[in-house]
Amino acid sequence: MSASAQARTAELDRYVEQVPASHTLSGELFSVVDSLDASSGLQRALSDPAAPAEAKQALVHRLFGSRISAEAVGVVAKAAGLHWGSANELTSALERQGVRAELRLAQAAGGLEAVNEELFHFGRTVAGDPKLRDAIENRNAPLELRERLVDQLLGGKVGEGTVRLAKRALKARERNVGLTLGSYGDLGAELANRTIAKVTAARPLDDDQTARLRQALLKLAGRPVELQVEVDPQVLGGLRVQIGDQVIEGTVAGRLDAARRQIA
Repeated sequence: MSASAQARTAELDRYVEQVPASHTLSGELFSVVDSLDASSGLQRALSDPAAPAEAKQALVHRLFGSRISAEAVGVVAKAAGLHWGSANELTSALERQGVRAELRLAQAAGGLEAVNEELFHFGRTVAGDPKLRDAIENRNAPLELRERLVDQLLGGKVGEGTVRLAKRALKARERNVGLTLGSYGDLGAELANRTIAKVTAARPLDDDQTARLRQALLKLAGRPVELQVEVDPQVLGGLRVQIGDQVIEGTVAGRLDAARRQIA
């Protein structure tokens, strides 16, 4: 994301943070995104950098004023009034605010970390089962059927907010469902002012190991760390930790690979 796009995103974030989060708000923003995705002409009209902001905002009120709440109209109008570099930047910005509305609700209820963890584990479940992944990501299958599959997998096992976001991830705006779920986790960590550390271990970590690792990574990252632990017996022993683009390789398999490269 360019610096200018980041600045616009931050401005929209600040605006939306003054709007009470609700399931209604997130659902309405998602519906607007879907409407924009279905109409390239409407996308261009609302994202045209040459058009006056007032004209684009007036168009938002004409098109959506009777269809969605005043709060949602205000968010869409604010977004349309910013000068995005492309139509995709506008729709992505609105999608972001829909996801953030759900995550803010979870945060207000003290359940943000649980939602992040549930979405992470669902993403790993999908990624680890090729048949399930194909069924979840099959764009030729009706969306209703794929949403029903999510209900069957998650219903009664996780929070309702997690289910809503898992269903929304079926749109796969980040190329596939797994990456889209990962982007939701990044937004959740951002809201909580945390850094996500992706940990690969040969076996599950116990409470003491988790606490010590979290404390060590806190010193490295400079702020609280949210651990996403994946168990992979192929690492043999030790840990692999990824924070952003930084990878800390401490696995036996990693050391063996490094040794093989040195003597090759």
